[in-house]
Amino acid sequence: MLLTDVLPASISWNPVVGDLVLLGVTTDDLPIAETVLATLPAKARGQVFVEAQSADDIRPVRAPGRVCVTWLLRERGQSLTRAVEVWLEEMLPIEADREHRVYAWTSGDANARTLVS
Repeated sequence: MLLTDVLPASISWNPVVGDLVLLGVTTDDLPIAETVLATLPAKARGQVFVEAQSADDIRPVRAPGRVCVTWLLRERGQSLTRAVEVWLEEMLPIEADREHRVYAWTSGDANARTLVS
């Protein structure tokens, strides 16, 4: 069994093709996010927020071209929770004629889940 099989399964990672993806992690959970990113198709779209204590913790993270990785620094007052909330407000607008879907997992959650507007 490969690590890429175990880690996504541990958080029940199973997005539907076409879902936007959202990962919000602390540096402790970054290995999980990196493994999930490695399993995404090249055309995946989404956002990864990584909360770190300081700029010294920043390092390269490989992701598909349409997945943006943003580092948030606690020493600058940046918050993972707030970043995720704001991103979801923008990506899950309420529209009568269209459904918006985000498949998300954040540090501290037992399982990934689909969010729909």
